[in-house]
Amino acid sequence: MTKGYLAIVLHAHLPYVRDLGPDGALEEDWLYEAIIETYIPLIRILEKLEADRLSVRLGLSITPPLLNMLSDKILLKRFLKRLDLLIDMSFQEVARTKDSYPFCETAELYQEILKDTKKRINGSENYVSSRFAHFQKIGLIEILASCATHGYLPLLNVVPQSQKAQIKEGINEYHRFFQKDPVGFWLPECGYTPGVDKYLADANIRYFLTDTHGVLNADTRPRYATYAPIYTPNAVAAFARDFESSKQVWSATEGYPGDFDYRDFYRDIGFDLDYKYLKPLLEPIGIRKMTGFKYHRITGKSDHKEPYNPMHAAYKAKLHAANFVFNREAQVNYLSSVMDRPPILVAPYDAELFGHWWFEGPLFLEEVLRLTCQSPTLQLLTPCDYLKKHPTNQVATPSSSSWGYNGYNEVWLENSNDWIYPHLHEASILLNELAKRGNPTTLKKRILNQASRELLLAQSSDWAFIMKTGTVAEYAIRRTKEHLKNFNDLLVLYDTADPNLENLERLEKLNAIFPGIDYRIFA
Repeated sequence: MTKGYLAIVLHAHLPYVRDLGPDGALEEDWLYEAIIETYIPLIRILEKLEADRLSVRLGLSITPPLLNMLSDKILLKRFLKRLDLLIDMSFQEVARTKDSYPFCETAELYQEILKDTKKRINGSENYVSSRFAHFQKIGLIEILASCATHGYLPLLNVVPQSQKAQIKEGINEYHRFFQKDPVGFWLPECGYTPGVDKYLADANIRYFLTDTHGVLNADTRPRYATYAPIYTPNAVAAFARDFESSKQVWSATEGYPGDFDYRDFYRDIGFDLDYKYLKPLLEPIGIRKMTGFKYHRITGKSDHKEPYNPMHAAYKAKLHAANFVFNREAQVNYLSSVMDRPPILVAPYDAELFGHWWFEGPLFLEEVLRLTCQSPTLQLLTPCDYLKKHPTNQVATPSSSSWGYNGYNEVWLENSNDWIYPHLHEASILLNELAKRGNPTTLKKRILNQASRELLLAQSSDWAFIMKTGTVAEYAIRRTKEHLKNFNDLLVLYDTADPNLENLERLEKLNAIFPGIDYRIFA
């Protein structure tokens, strides 16, 4: 008899990167890597579960920037070109490692993955999102909506119209890609601040997710802690992240992905092998970078790395999956003895963790889903499923919170990135004022629509996050400044009596996201 529920929710997101140059941008590799290592592996898992007719329910949010990039013909063409280069390299790697076990086994695994990816993608537009739409249609997954450009809502509250615009345009894009209304909403970075739920309620959203303390620190103590949702005063359910299931995956010291048998993410032939051998993969920019061909396991905390063994790693992934499910069963067995309703354990993760950062993650996830389907005490469901079973819940206001470092705003608001917000707020005020005016000409509407795209792109939480982490900070700073400059140039164009449309046409091609946008979302 079911004693409790497990709701796994994956969040798939990448910043919008699209360059009109002949060779694209280096950062486009983020998309290509995620398709090969995360999105296609997740599709493979769901296909197997569908074939086995298992009663799986999985939550998945896919952000509008990612949906737009996955359907972009220019990016698809470049991805296929990159894929061909990787497949050619896989043949060379199989030949190079043929006498070296277990390197040869790993090389053959990479070749199989790349060839299967090419077979799926080649000649198919919008393959990834269309497959996920299929899995939603047959009931395996529930797709959540998210903000237009992953704007961090707690820091946009100075001009609430920006919060509203991020939510509204995100839902518009959900309609465009999936032809239905979303029920759930992923708040970027799980960033909540009171008042946001009003805009969600206006859009008929029934639930969102917060970090653990968002519900625990609600203005009224939650009767069931994080093991049942609370309704906000605007009647939107807030589901809190379960601390225990999160720690077992995310913890730097206790998390499964750090096991010494798993593949090491950072050791890559792009930095190990001779430049001439790698040249086809490194051109035209010509700098060393990740290729995806990695042959070593984590081994330990030192720089010394032992060879990676796919069979050993796969075995360990199944052990960890069994341990994860065992611990969730132990949780619900205890909680059900002290609660008057079955508890729900909400386990949200970045989708890109599974496959990209943690190569064995898809194996782990598949085994978790299979074992949970067999569990006598634990049932897989989505937050929406839970609300259908238990529509009556406590009313309280969650606290401001995020799942970032220390749980609040400091990742996106500190010395490296605090300079961006006065500019974002000023641009929002200007656009709000223009959006409230009477009926502009067709040309002025077009200018304001593109200005809306530029502002939304500048608001992406990714840029502030990258500035904080320092990984490619110069790129994040440049992108923020470019979008703000584009916005300002467009407003100058708006007030020009006889405007030159060359720059407008260039920006419409360069930042072609949100084809149906209406600037009045900022009104």
